[in-house]
Amino acid sequence: MSTPPNAGGLPEELRRTLGVPDAVVIGLGAMIGAGIFAALAPAARAAGSGLLTGLALAAVVAYCNAASSARLAARYPVSGGTYVYGRERLGEFWGVLAGWSFVVGKTASCAAMALTVGSYVWPGQEHAVAVAAVVALTAVNYTGVQKSALVTRSVVAVVLAVLAAVVVAALTSGTADAARLDAGSDATVGGVLQAAGLLFFAFAGYARIATLGEEVREPARTIPRAIPVALGVTLVVYTLVAVSVLMVLGPEDLARATAPLSEAVRAAGADWLVPVVRVGAAVAALGSLLALILGVSRTTLAMARDRHLPHALAAVHPKFQVPHRAELLVGAVVAVAAATTDLRGAIGFSSFGVLLYYAVANASAWTLAPDEGRPNRLVPAVGLAGCLVLAFTLPLSSVVSGTVVLALGVAVHAVRRALAARG
Repeated sequence: MSTPPNAGGLPEELRRTLGVPDAVVIGLGAMIGAGIFAALAPAARAAGSGLLTGLALAAVVAYCNAASSARLAARYPVSGGTYVYGRERLGEFWGVLAGWSFVVGKTASCAAMALTVGSYVWPGQEHAVAVAAVVALTAVNYTGVQKSALVTRSVVAVVLAVLAAVVVAALTSGTADAARLDAGSDATVGGVLQAAGLLFFAFAGYARIATLGEEVREPARTIPRAIPVALGVTLVVYTLVAVSVLMVLGPEDLARATAPLSEAVRAAGADWLVPVVRVGAAVAALGSLLALILGVSRTTLAMARDRHLPHALAAVHPKFQVPHRAELLVGAVVAVAAATTDLRGAIGFSSFGVLLYYAVANASAWTLAPDEGRPNRLVPAVGLAGCLVLAFTLPLSSVVSGTVVLALGVAVHAVRRALAARG
């Protein structure tokens, strides 16, 4: 197998400034975002009272992915995440497939998060607000990853405070009823799997820590510690929120809710919390958008270094030590998409791409030798199977559109290789 890339040998390095707390916060900012405000209702529509079972299943798959990603990130502490792992462990094709899945899927997620900000902040003018949010957060990322970590820390603190208020208001109200947690009474296997796929979307941000592998101090120590901590905190928060909302609304009312957390606090008799939840949702979406732009630009950097994308995008700013051209391009593409399209329907497509991205990560982790930090073989096996099952139980339109776009990326890669061989 290939030896780990030598970060010191790269022509333009990123600066290692992030410790364990910063890496954990960036992971939390990516996971505890708009997903928890939006994913509960569609998950309840899919699984009914099996929502909590779907959440547990999503958490198991996320844990396996996190464990595989942590071992690989410690072995390959450079920007790019599973693009690098697939390339080094499985071959160039799999690395390109993973990178393409991540960049395209997460770019769609960026636009969706920006539009979510707009819909909460100024309904009717969501496109204008979305573009402004993208421009502002691209500027934050451009001036250095430490400032991004600082902003993310503030966002996480606000969102956790709002979610804590929702949980307390729901559980201490007279309308809370534990009988509404009768998990599985009206659930089907297909519904639970689809709910797990939808809820997995809200967990997927721990990859952001791995894609920042070139910017953390002592990556072999920092990354394996940061990823499980961030995932564990997120699981606890999601479980508390899901249980409290179910106890107040029940699966049927939750499935019909357009803003489930707002409706839960209203049903609990805490109307004063409704605007607070609305602000929290907007802040959460901003936090997700910040982390998404950060991660997509780093994967773009890694692919540009290997000339799978234009090599000019591999430039690192001499002062701020960030991939500034990649960040500007990603910001521009997301801004245009947010201004011209409604990408909420693309969440399923994004989930499809992200699950395939992690499937490659688990397959890569399977190839690690014991002296390379290989996890227990059951971990990548369960992670790989789980990713594929959840991906292909998503709505058919998401599976079809995702397959078409990924096939396009593979075709471009094949043409590029053929042209290079002729040259």
